[in-house]
Amino acid sequence: MIEPHGGVLKHLYLSEAETQVARRASGALPSVRLEHRQLCDLELLLDGAFSPLEGFMGEADYDAVVTSLRLTDGTLWPMPIVLDVSADTAASLSIGQDVVLRDIQGTALALLTLSDIFRPDKMREAFQVYGTRDSGHPGVADLLRRGEVCLGGRIRGLQRPAHHDFTDLRASPRDLRAWFADRGWDRIVAFQTRNPLHRAHVELTRRAMDAVGGRLLLHPVVGRTRDGDIDRYTRVRCYRALLERYPEDAVKLSVLPLAMRMAGPREALWHAIIRKNYGANFFIVGRDHAGPGKDASGQAYYEPLAAQVLVQAHADELGIAVLPFAPMVYAPGRQAYVSSDELHPGEAVSNVSGTELRKHLLEGSAIPAWFTYPEVEVILRQRFPRPENRGCAIFFTGLSGAGKSTIAQALKAAILENTGRQVSVLDGDEVRKTLSAGLGFSREDRSANILRIAYVASEIVRHGGIAICAPIAPYAEDRAAARALVEAHGDFIEVHVSTALDVCEARDTKGLYAQARSGALKQFTGISDPYEVPVAPDLRLDGAEQTPAHLAAQIVAVLRERRLIA
Repeated sequence: MIEPHGGVLKHLYLSEAETQVARRASGALPSVRLEHRQLCDLELLLDGAFSPLEGFMGEADYDAVVTSLRLTDGTLWPMPIVLDVSADTAASLSIGQDVVLRDIQGTALALLTLSDIFRPDKMREAFQVYGTRDSGHPGVADLLRRGEVCLGGRIRGLQRPAHHDFTDLRASPRDLRAWFADRGWDRIVAFQTRNPLHRAHVELTRRAMDAVGGRLLLHPVVGRTRDGDIDRYTRVRCYRALLERYPEDAVKLSVLPLAMRMAGPREALWHAIIRKNYGANFFIVGRDHAGPGKDASGQAYYEPLAAQVLVQAHADELGIAVLPFAPMVYAPGRQAYVSSDELHPGEAVSNVSGTELRKHLLEGSAIPAWFTYPEVEVILRQRFPRPENRGCAIFFTGLSGAGKSTIAQALKAAILENTGRQVSVLDGDEVRKTLSAGLGFSREDRSANILRIAYVASEIVRHGGIAICAPIAPYAEDRAAARALVEAHGDFIEVHVSTALDVCEARDTKGLYAQARSGALKQFTGISDPYEVPVAPDLRLDGAEQTPAHLAAQIVAVLRERRLIA
C-alpha cells in the first residue's frame, strides 16, 4: 500500500491512561473553543489525514508553506493549517503552556502545547495561497474574518469530535487502510466531491477505474464546503443511492470531515496528499478543481487547467498518480456522455450547470432524464419541495423610522388573509428585547444581532415557514451572511425600505434622532454610524410614497411571481 505523506501515518491521541490524567488536569488550564473550520482541522490532524503534521503550524512552517508550498523540513505541503484566535485570547497565553481545545459545547478534545504565538500576514497569505486579495473569493473572505493571532504547537488528542450522522461512513486513514488491506484492494482511485453525483460524474469515475484497473474510493467532503452547496445529508443519501450503479465490490463510500478553502490549485494538491494518507494511489483532478467560480467582473479566479498542472508537477514527489480529466458532456447525437476533448468539430452538446440545476429544483421544473438518475432526482425533490411548499424569508433593511415594522405587519396580514402559510415576524425592536438582549450597538454587536435573526429565520424557512425580518441591518456584509444562511434552506428576498433620512427623522416619535443629533445617543445609524445602502436588493420601496398596505402588496406580487404563495 502507498506510504503516507512524510513516511509515517500520524495518530495523535493519548493512551487511555494518559487521557484520564490529562482530563483531571484540564480544568485548571486555559482553553480555546473551536469553531467549525478549526474542529475539522483538529479531527484530521488527530487522525493522521494531515500527516506529517503533528499540530497547528508555528510561524516558521506557516511562512514556509505560504511562500514555497513546503514545511521547513522540505516536505511538500500547500495549505497553512493554523489555529487563529482573537488578540485578547492570545494576550492571556504564553509559550510553553498547555491549552485545552474544546468544542462549542465545552467538551475537551485535545491539548495544545504552545510553541508559537504569532500574527500572520493575511494579505500576503491571500495572494500567495489563493492567488488574489479579492474578498469576493470565499477563502479570502474567511481568512480576513479570522482571529488576528495564531497559536502553534503540538497537539495530543483526548477524544475525537462527536458526530451523530453517517457514523458508519466515518473512517479514519487507519480504518480505511485496514479495510483496503483486508480485501486486497491495491489500486484505489479517490474521487473528491462536494456535490451530488449525476450521470456525468458516474461516467467519469467508471472511466477512471477502467483506465487503471482499479476500484473507487468515493470520498465526499462533509465538513465545510461553499455557501449555497446542497447539504451533506442530501448529498450522502444521493451517493448511497448510486452505489448500485457501479459493479459489485468496486466502490467504497467514506465521508471526509474536511473544511474546504476553495483554493483551486493549492487545494487540489492538498486533496491529493489527504487521499494518499487514506491509502489511495490514484486521484482524479478535474478542471477548475476546488475553484470558487468567478469574481464580480465575471472572470474565473483560476485557469481551468491550473489545478491539474500544479498536481502533475509534483506527481513524482507525491507518489500518488494524478488522473486528469476533461469535463464529461452529453452528446445528443450519440445519446451518450463523452469527454469534452473527444468531441468532433461542431458536434452539439447538452449540459446542465449547477445554477441551472438549482433553478429546476427551485421552480419545480423537469430535470432532463439524460442529466441525472431517477433515484437522485427523487432525493433532490424531497430536499427542494415545490415553490408553494418552500420556506422563505423577507428581509427588510432601512433606517430607523423608514417604516419597516409597519410594512412587515401589513405584509403578514396580507399573506395570512389569503393563504394558509405559517408566518413569523422578527421585528428589530422586539428582537433586541428578547433574542438579542444584552447586545449593544458596536459593529460586532450589530453583526451578532443580524446573525441571530438570520439563524432563527433560517430555521423557520427550513421547516417551510415564512419569516418576515425587520431589522435596520446597516452593513452589507451582515446582510450577505443572512442571505447565505437562509438560502441554504429556501428563498431570501431582500427589501430595502429606502425612506429618506429627513422623512425618518420627522417621523421619529421616540426622539431618537434628536438624541443622536445632540450627542446623547451614540452609535446611531444614519447620524453617527454608517448605513451601507444595498446595491441590488430584490425590491426597493420608499416608505413615504404609499400606504403600508400598498407597499406590502408589491412584496406579495414578488412572492406570487416566485410561486411562493398562491
